[in-house]
Amino acid sequence: MKVFCGRANPTTGSVEWLEEDEHYDYHQEIARSSYADMLHDKDRNVKYYQGIRAAVKRVKERGQPAIVLDIGTGTGLLSMMAVSAGADFCYAVEVFKPMADAAVKIVEKNGFSDKIKIINKHSTEVTVGPDGDMQCYANILVTELFDTELIGEGALPSYEHAHKNLVEENCEAVPHKATVYAQLVESRRMWSWNKLFPLLVQTETAQKLIVAPAEMESCPGAPSVYDIQLNQMPLSDFTVLSDVLTMFSVDFSKQVNSSPTHHTMQFEPRESGRAQVVLSWWDIDMDPDGKIKCSMAPYWVHSDPKNIQWRDHWMQCVYFLPNEEPVVQGESLYLTAHRDDYCVWYNLHKTRNEKSKNNFHEERPVCECQAHLLWNRPRFGELNDHKRTEQYIQALKKVLKADSICLCISDGSLLPILAHCVGAEQVFTLENSAVSHRLMKKKSKKTRRILNFIFKANGLEDTITIIEKRPELLTSADLGDRKISVLLGEPFFTTSLLPWHNLYFWYARTAVIEHLANNITVLPQAASLHMVVVEFKDLWRIRSPCGNCEGFDVHIMDDMIKHSLDFREAREAEPHPLWEYSSRCLSEPQQVLMFDFQKPVPEQPLSAEGSIFLQRPGKSHGVVLWMEYHLTTESSLSTGLIQMPEAQGECSWNPHCKQAVYFLNSTLEAKTQDSPQSVTYSLEFNPKVGDISMDFRLVS
Repeated sequence: MKVFCGRANPTTGSVEWLEEDEHYDYHQEIARSSYADMLHDKDRNVKYYQGIRAAVKRVKERGQPAIVLDIGTGTGLLSMMAVSAGADFCYAVEVFKPMADAAVKIVEKNGFSDKIKIINKHSTEVTVGPDGDMQCYANILVTELFDTELIGEGALPSYEHAHKNLVEENCEAVPHKATVYAQLVESRRMWSWNKLFPLLVQTETAQKLIVAPAEMESCPGAPSVYDIQLNQMPLSDFTVLSDVLTMFSVDFSKQVNSSPTHHTMQFEPRESGRAQVVLSWWDIDMDPDGKIKCSMAPYWVHSDPKNIQWRDHWMQCVYFLPNEEPVVQGESLYLTAHRDDYCVWYNLHKTRNEKSKNNFHEERPVCECQAHLLWNRPRFGELNDHKRTEQYIQALKKVLKADSICLCISDGSLLPILAHCVGAEQVFTLENSAVSHRLMKKKSKKTRRILNFIFKANGLEDTITIIEKRPELLTSADLGDRKISVLLGEPFFTTSLLPWHNLYFWYARTAVIEHLANNITVLPQAASLHMVVVEFKDLWRIRSPCGNCEGFDVHIMDDMIKHSLDFREAREAEPHPLWEYSSRCLSEPQQVLMFDFQKPVPEQPLSAEGSIFLQRPGKSHGVVLWMEYHLTTESSLSTGLIQMPEAQGECSWNPHCKQAVYFLNSTLEAKTQDSPQSVTYSLEFNPKVGDISMDFRLVS
C-alpha cells in the first residue's frame, strides 16, 4: 500500500507530495537507529552480562526463583543473557512493534522462547496478574533506557512506574546505580557555540565593532544539552577549572522519584579563569558493590585512557552556564545540577542558597532572545569563526562599489552588516525560512527579530532593510524600484541537512532574476561538490553487521537493518559532524560537480561519472561528500576538508558543518600502491527536485 507524504524540499524550497511505501517511516527508524552501535559496544555488553549473572546468582542464593523484567529489550539481548545466567523467566518489554517482532524471532532463533515473553507495550501499560501481561512481579529489573544525558529517554518515569507497579520491593537491578559527574571549564571554542562574539570590521577608512545585543548576552541559552564526542576535543581547547565533581546518583534498585530536584556541590577552583561550560558524563555500576562499572568518562579523567570503548549512542555532555563568571583559585563556590524528569542543567553561585535572577535558574532555562532557536551550536561557532568572516570581508571588498545595491539571501546571516560596513550604498536581506520568518516578527520582546536586535545594537536598524518574503514573491516595490547589483549568500539555511541543500541559494537567485541588474555580481560566484574515500577508525560500526553478540545470534537484526537500508537509505548519504570521528583519506579529494551561480538553475541535469583511485592502504568504509563555495576567483570556503591530507591521510574536517557520508555496502582493503583499487561513481543533480542521486561501487 502506498501513502502520500507532504515534505518540504530543503533545496528548492517547495512543498512536495510524494508517494511512499506505508512502512517508509519504520524503515527510516530502523536504518538510522543505534542498534548496530550498541551491539558493537563490547564494554557495555560484557558489563551487562556480568551484572546480570551476579544479580541472578544473588536471587538464587536467597532460594527464590529469578523473575526478570527487561524494559526496552530491543533485540532481546539482555533477556537472553538473563536466561543463560539461570533466570527462571523473563518478561521483555518493547514498545516499538517492528523491534518487538524482531525480538520474538531472535529469541526463538536462540532457543529461549519458552522462558522469554516479548510484550509489545510501553512499560507503563504493562499489567500484572493471572490475566495480565506478567503473571507475577519481577525480582530482577534489567533496563537500558539511557542516553548521553542519562535521563533524556525517560528513564526516571519508567523506573518510577516499574517500582510501583511491576517489581517486588528491594528487587535486584541491573544496572544497580548511575552516578553523574561534572567538571567546570573555560573554553573559548565551546563558549563560541553559545554566544555571539564581538567582531571588528576594518576598512580602508574606518573600523566598526559589531557587538551582540544585550538581549542575547543575558539570555540563558537553549535548554537542550549539547552531546558530543569529547574524546576528540584536544586539551588545548579548554582549561580545567575544577576537579571532577560527583553531582548526584540514582539507585535503580529502590523507588525512583522523577520529580524535579537539584543537587549542590561545594568546591574550590583549581585554576583562576572564566567559568563558562560544564562538562558532564556518567557511569553505571552493574552491581551493588560497584565492582562492575561502565564509564563514559572522557580520556583526560578516564581510569584507562588507552583502552576507552568507542561508542556513539552514549557520549559526553556540554552544558553552557547562563553567563560566564570569573572564578579565583581556592575561592569557595557551589555548582548546582538541576534536573526534571527528562533533562539536566547547571548553575554556578558563590553561596549555597544564592538565587539571583541572573545566574540561578530553578526551572529549565529557555531561550529568551530567539537566537538559540534560529542558530544551532555549530552555527554559533561558524558565525564566531573570525578567519571565515575575514574571507567574506576580503571578498566583499573586491566586489562592492560605493553605489552597490545588495541583496543577501541566507538565514540569520551577518553578511548584510559586513556589506554595509565595507561600503555598499544600500543593503536588503531576504529572510524567508519558516523558522526565521516566525522568529523575526516584531510583536513583543520575546518574538522580536534577532537581526533587528543585532542591527539596533549596532545602530543599523535604519540602514539595512529586512524583507520577510519568499524569493518568488519579491516585488520591485520591496527594493525601492532599484535593481540589485550584488547578490550575496553564505549560503546558509536552517532547513539544510546535507551539504548540497544550501543550493537553495541558487534557486532563490533564479527566482529573483527579474530584480537583478544585467551586470549582476553573485557572491559566492559558484559552488563545487567534492568527495574522498575514507577509512573510519570507529564510525563504520554504526553500519556494520554484528552477527554474533556475546554468544547470541543476532543475524535477524542485521538482516532487518540491511533490509531497511536497502529500502532507500543505502542509496543515500547521511550527515555526520566528522570532526568528532577519526578518519583517514584513502584517495585524494576530487571535485565532481560544479554549480555556476552566475547563471540561473539549468533545466537539464548535471552529472558526473568516473573512478577515484585508492592511494593509501586501509579499509574503504565510505565516501565523504561536501561543498566548496567560491567567493571569488581567488577565494574559496570548504565545508569539508579544510586542508589537504598529510602523508598518512589524516583528515581535518570543518568543525562547523556536517559532511555527507555514503557508507559502502562492502569494504575493500587497499593494500599497496602497486596494486591500485578504485571506487567508481555516478552522480546526478536533478534540478527539478534539487537533489543528488548517487551510486558508488568498489572495484578491486
